[in-house]
Amino acid sequence: MLDVSGLTCGYGDIVAVRDVSMSVQAGSILALLGANGAGKTSTLMTLVGLCELKAGTIRLHGEDISALPAERRIRKGLSIVPEGRRIFPDLSVEENLMIGGHVMPTAAMRRNIDAALTHFPRLKDRRRQTAGSLSGGEQQMLAMGRALISEPRLLLVDELSLGLMPAVVDECYRVLRALRDDGLAIVLVDQNTEKALDAADTVCILEAGNLTWTGTSAEARRDDALAEAFLGQS
Repeated sequence: MLDVSGLTCGYGDIVAVRDVSMSVQAGSILALLGANGAGKTSTLMTLVGLCELKAGTIRLHGEDISALPAERRIRKGLSIVPEGRRIFPDLSVEENLMIGGHVMPTAAMRRNIDAALTHFPRLKDRRRQTAGSLSGGEQQMLAMGRALISEPRLLLVDELSLGLMPAVVDECYRVLRALRDDGLAIVLVDQNTEKALDAADTVCILEAGNLTWTGTSAEARRDDALAEAFLGQS
């Protein structure tokens, strides 16, 4: 579903990530891990078209989308749950979800809103409530739901667990696994490495903007040096 080759990206003269190559299949989760500042968010922002691609290619379902603007990439089947959620606090839950479906016909958007609310039942009870009045966990659920409205084939999730209670983290990961089982391709960034490893099929480790390790989740757990140095385990 996603094939990235030689991705180099940055901001102006600053290079944030160098020569990263990775791929993720439909129905699988790739965990992109590393310390703060390693380049994980910059990589996701480049995939979605919001950070400058300086070199390399990005292919989505075999199509080169490297030169497409962000709005075209969304129409091609890419969506993101951004770090910090970035909901619209003064709009209702339903209005936030509608924004996620602005590229779709109204009937399809309504259908997909109902499907998103099925994934997150507590939002269904709050669909008329302003998003800013939700708890942090509910706002993360809303950000995830909004990203699903456009029927993505590839979902990017940045810092899923940040600031959330363990029960909410479990619920969000439950939904990710269900989406994966339904055939969605997912690239996941999360500082909660235990949860990420439990969910991921493939793991990529970034260090200071460089891809230093790629393998399966099981291989990552078996690599003692890797676990201690990059995954915070001992």
